[in-house]
Amino acid sequence: MDTPLYEFNTVQDYCDFCGIPVRHPLVAVVDFESITQASDYISKWGLYAIFLKDTKSCIINYGKTQYDYDDMSIVTLAPGQTTRISIPEGASTPKGTAVVFHPDFLFRTPLAQNIKKYSFFSYSSAEALHLSVEERQTIVDTMDHIRKEVEHPIDNFSKRLIISNIELLLDYCLRYYSRQFTLREKINYGIMARFESLIDAYLSNGDAEESGIPSVKYFADKVALSPNYFGDLVKRETGVTAQDFIQRKVLDHAKARLLQGDDNVSQVAYSLGFQYPQHFIRFFKRKVGVTPREFINLN
Repeated sequence: MDTPLYEFNTVQDYCDFCGIPVRHPLVAVVDFESITQASDYISKWGLYAIFLKDTKSCIINYGKTQYDYDDMSIVTLAPGQTTRISIPEGASTPKGTAVVFHPDFLFRTPLAQNIKKYSFFSYSSAEALHLSVEERQTIVDTMDHIRKEVEHPIDNFSKRLIISNIELLLDYCLRYYSRQFTLREKINYGIMARFESLIDAYLSNGDAEESGIPSVKYFADKVALSPNYFGDLVKRETGVTAQDFIQRKVLDHAKARLLQGDDNVSQVAYSLGFQYPQHFIRFFKRKVGVTPREFINLN
């Protein structure tokens, strides 16, 4: 039997799926208990969604990997993402709350630009935000404020108040994710060590010459993290972006090979994944301040 597919392009779509009335055309706050549809389904999202999950009773497939929801966790989704939700046979009814809103609701608000800073919308479910009891209560209270405004008759203040509470909710998520990164410092150190060794291997064993300069996504896949989560982790641990970190390693390898004198500038460029030597020369001069040839002469 084919797995049902649901497309949530409007708040109306999601409310119909959940079997609840539409209180606001662009925002909804939904309790999981109200969902009476299939226990195994695929969903395509045209909405932003913040899910607060209270019990471990369903499984989410994000991409090709399967994960359990943990008690008191948050998972966020953004337009364009696809998920598969499964409720195992005999499991208790999922409990929790979801806040969903249409991208159009952000139109002409500061949050329309600021939404990009909430990179956790592109994290995978394996990177869910796990909450303490106190943190969970803060999230619940904020969601309740949004619910009250959504259920209030629409007036001139409605959009401003709902937007401000959604932004507050996202800021709390950002704060708690920051705390979670700190608590996982040992795990993060291991990921960073592996990341560095993977770059060195890629630049040394011929992969760069064959496949080009590596991307952030390439290494994120190697350490089984989403690119956004991986990028945030690297920035937190090193103070620079993952792309800048990769470029620094490329530069280190370039300097070492230039000074060894075994290869000319063009050979070094190709070995590091540059398609054209002049691209390498421009990159090197931008980063070091001198051309590769000048660097060799100076050293």
